[in-house]
Amino acid sequence: MTVLSQENHSVKSEAKPYVDPYLAGGILGVVLFLSFFITGNGLGASGGLNRIIVYFEDLIVPGHIDRVPYLLAIAGGDRAALDNWIVFMVVGTLLGGFISGLINKRVYWTVGKGPQISVQTRLLMAFIGGTLMGYGARFARGCTSGQALSGGAVLSVGSWVFMFAVFGGGYALAYFVRKLWN
Repeated sequence: MTVLSQENHSVKSEAKPYVDPYLAGGILGVVLFLSFFITGNGLGASGGLNRIIVYFEDLIVPGHIDRVPYLLAIAGGDRAALDNWIVFMVVGTLLGGFISGLINKRVYWTVGKGPQISVQTRLLMAFIGGTLMGYGARFARGCTSGQALSGGAVLSVGSWVFMFAVFGGGYALAYFVRKLWN
């Protein structure tokens, strides 16, 4: 399999095939079980990213942290925002994904888009979508991965309803934004 960059259509080195999805799903299930067993918590990302942002906010405007109860619980006073297991999980996930991409020859610069739109439009839509997802994750006090994996694994009815709503909403919206990737 040859990977082509859409910008310059240059041939990249041959990438290794993806892992079998059933094997990957099984491994993810074992990792989720071990996460519950070892840390007493499931998997998720928004909490770790939020703590990283609060860490930098505490460096820049520490007085603000001490006035907001939600932020005070994360980094107020002598508390260190990065002193939490989820920060290490998020950093490890990012580094692990990058190292895996390097080993399997899947790291290169490209913008996945359809031929009907420009790179700038695709990046703008990605930014808007990411902003909405980030806001939604903080508003809901958790991300979709935490809801689907951790909440679904413990058979939380709210998590299952949420995930059906996410997939239903995604399918309902897909028709209107299909040109962004076709």
